[in-house]
Amino acid sequence: MSGVNDIRTAFLDFFRKNGHEIVPSSPLVPRNDPTLMFTNAGMVQFKNVFTGLEKRPYTQAVTAQKCVRAGGKHNDLDNVGYTARHHTFFEMLGNFSFGDYFKDRAIELAWTLVTKEYGLPKDKLLVTVYADDDQAHGLWKKIAGLPDERIIRIATSDNFWQMGDTGPCGPCSEIFIDQGPALQGGPPGSPDEDGDRFLEFWNLVFMQFEQIEPGMRQALPRPSIDTGMGLERMAAIMQGVHANYDTDLFRALIDAVSHAVGRGPTELTRASYRVIADHLRASSFLVADGVLPSNEGRGYVLRRIMRRAMRHAELLGAKDPLMWKLVPALTREMGQAYSELVRAEPLITETLRLEETRFRATLVKGLSILDEASKSLQKGDMFDGETAFTLYDTYGFPLDLTQDALKSRGIGVDLASFSDAMERQREKARAARFSSGETATEAIWFALREKLGATEFLGYETETAEGVVTALVHDGKEVAELKTGETGSVIVNQTPFYGESGGQVGDTGVMTADGVRFCVTDTQKEAGGLFVHHGKVETGTLKVGAALALDVDHQRRSAIRQNHSATHLLHEALRQVLGDHVAQKGSLVSPDRLRFDFSHPKPISVEELEKVEDLANEYVLQNSAVTTRLMGIDDARASGARALFGEKYGDEVRVVAMGERVGEGAGNTLGWSIELCGGTHVKRTGDIGLIAGISDAGVAAGVRRIEAFTGRAARKLLNQQAGLARTAAAEMKAPLDDLPARLGTLMEERKKLERDLTDARKKLAMGGGGKSGGDDGIRTVGDVKFLGRAVTGVEIKDLKSLADEGKKQVGSGVVALVATSADGKGSIVIGVTADLVGRFSAVDLVRKASEVLGGKGGGGKPDMAQAGGPDGSKADAALEAVAVALAG
Repeated sequence: MSGVNDIRTAFLDFFRKNGHEIVPSSPLVPRNDPTLMFTNAGMVQFKNVFTGLEKRPYTQAVTAQKCVRAGGKHNDLDNVGYTARHHTFFEMLGNFSFGDYFKDRAIELAWTLVTKEYGLPKDKLLVTVYADDDQAHGLWKKIAGLPDERIIRIATSDNFWQMGDTGPCGPCSEIFIDQGPALQGGPPGSPDEDGDRFLEFWNLVFMQFEQIEPGMRQALPRPSIDTGMGLERMAAIMQGVHANYDTDLFRALIDAVSHAVGRGPTELTRASYRVIADHLRASSFLVADGVLPSNEGRGYVLRRIMRRAMRHAELLGAKDPLMWKLVPALTREMGQAYSELVRAEPLITETLRLEETRFRATLVKGLSILDEASKSLQKGDMFDGETAFTLYDTYGFPLDLTQDALKSRGIGVDLASFSDAMERQREKARAARFSSGETATEAIWFALREKLGATEFLGYETETAEGVVTALVHDGKEVAELKTGETGSVIVNQTPFYGESGGQVGDTGVMTADGVRFCVTDTQKEAGGLFVHHGKVETGTLKVGAALALDVDHQRRSAIRQNHSATHLLHEALRQVLGDHVAQKGSLVSPDRLRFDFSHPKPISVEELEKVEDLANEYVLQNSAVTTRLMGIDDARASGARALFGEKYGDEVRVVAMGERVGEGAGNTLGWSIELCGGTHVKRTGDIGLIAGISDAGVAAGVRRIEAFTGRAARKLLNQQAGLARTAAAEMKAPLDDLPARLGTLMEERKKLERDLTDARKKLAMGGGGKSGGDDGIRTVGDVKFLGRAVTGVEIKDLKSLADEGKKQVGSGVVALVATSADGKGSIVIGVTADLVGRFSAVDLVRKASEVLGGKGGGGKPDMAQAGGPDGSKADAALEAVAVALAG
């Protein structure tokens, strides 16, 4: 049971059997402690439980926690590879009691585990306790049977733990093992305690006080336990090796490095192999937990870790990118315990390959310039900061890499002139922005972005987190606080809220603290990475520096994820059905629907829409994983990834792939749909549920727009449509399947009735009742027969056909018909028989009638013309005007 995986499993199983809940490791990006850059201890995920802000369904827990110490207060980066036990990434095993058992049970469990389960020799173990912790001293003596000389009292803070300046705290008890006189060093508390002979491997924290203020503390009503054991240290102890790097896990990784470079480590190169193995773990787990390399914040620390390992790979003689080739070896060793490594393996691989490819180009160019610029310098000289800045700004050569390269020659870098050059560059950037005509509102975001840096976005991995308020904005100005009822904008150091971009709308939700609630109504991404949360303070006063719990509206975000992933599937389906000319021209991804604009020269037929919908839903039902990779822009395009309309892309892009291709070439692609995208997506295509209700419309020349629904909205739409169909079938007293045929019959019957009704109305309109003359309404004006009628119940479109009927009735003469619409407007048609066209023009006559109706002019031919006017009540007067014109 000495293997790393066996030791981890045995630890978890032991405490599970003793009533503890096995709690999975929390991510390396702390979601409940915004003051930490990375999770650096097992208790981080339980911080709010210890302080009473959070309740869990258990009071005893055990974890194997992923930890990184490579930035901020805990930074071991420079030591890694050159010592036996320093790591950037390590695993902390721990058991916890939240007001349940205390010192006696904690000591009993610890002693039983290490002596019985792990089989460590009792005579080699010793412990430390805080100087005045008589209780712990007595318990170790009673439970473990340790003599006084192996229970060492320590009066320093090494044996008194505090969460912060205030809050829970208490004495500690550390367990050590004597590794034998072959190693130098004395026991803890002695003058030579820094030697390696006595190795501390487990710290038991007895959380029994609360620090109210400096010098003032009080007893906690429910004391708790927090322990931490280094898995790597315990593995070294149980495997009988001095260095953690000689344990089975690291040997496997170092063997993979040796195989990749073609030779094993020597005394001179050993540190490089260790650096690569350690940094591979840290880099891979950080990427799996959502951190990607960048020039700020967590991404910058990750980039430093990656590039330090890559620099050592180059020192070992690796001619091509190396790190990405080692990922399968890491997954084999740790993938069973940490499934996120398996899930994120494609992303980890591509990210490492891309970063090392770019770094090697930077390294070759930067070192060449650096060598030339520093060749005249001697040990103790200072390298010009202006040149260091040029290397950084123009060639992407980091400052710390310049310092490292010169360190071996005893040459420093003039940091003051480097900072001056950096500030001048910022001033130029500011001047360029403001000269471009930015508004005052835009200016404040750029100013805050420069002062605060980019917001750390956590939303790919989580919808809840904690953040510290770094700025508040009200009415376009930075303020110190927002009071109840006030609207404004909140900026925090890290956020799970997505800022609107790429067609995806911004998230909504709430930000809360004790007595404070801020409702987020929208989130925007400003100034290239500043996430701005707009909303209103519902209760309390929100102040800069406040720690807030951040909660994205989960149901809304889930619907957005479904619609965004569905948009990608529909894009590819449209291309498959309509042709390769289909290209995105815009999109909107909201919680209630999706909208997608694309190039296509004509309306989409019903059959084509059905094919698109069926094809997209085939990949929904496939339920394949949605994968994300970080790639170079050229590699991404070569893979077939499609760009989003209107988006600007840098050298590194996020590639989202979904759907597994089948048939020929299935294994040679990232997926069925491959797009460059920074939005949030479902984990698997099946999470979309359903795509339905696709509609098509034109929005511009050569551009079509489809809209569709997914998930619950799609199901609701289909239920509504099915309900309407059932209601219609019931009204028709027909089975649902017979409804189309029955409706077709009814439509034909309706058309026939409408034709019959029109004919009847025409006959009625022309059937007599004229204002003067005989029963047929024909009178003689001068020597011309005139049929003039104001007709009712006749559609305006039928007036010309009625005029033709009238011309047949008169034989030789003029026909004038006026119809009045429902809104009171009048329309007149005048027909002149062929033998009279030489004497009278229908166009001239209709214009005279139109004037009476309040219209202007009219048009047509000499034998038939039509006009109208707004005043249909003057129909008789219009007819009389025609008669007067005929009388001449």
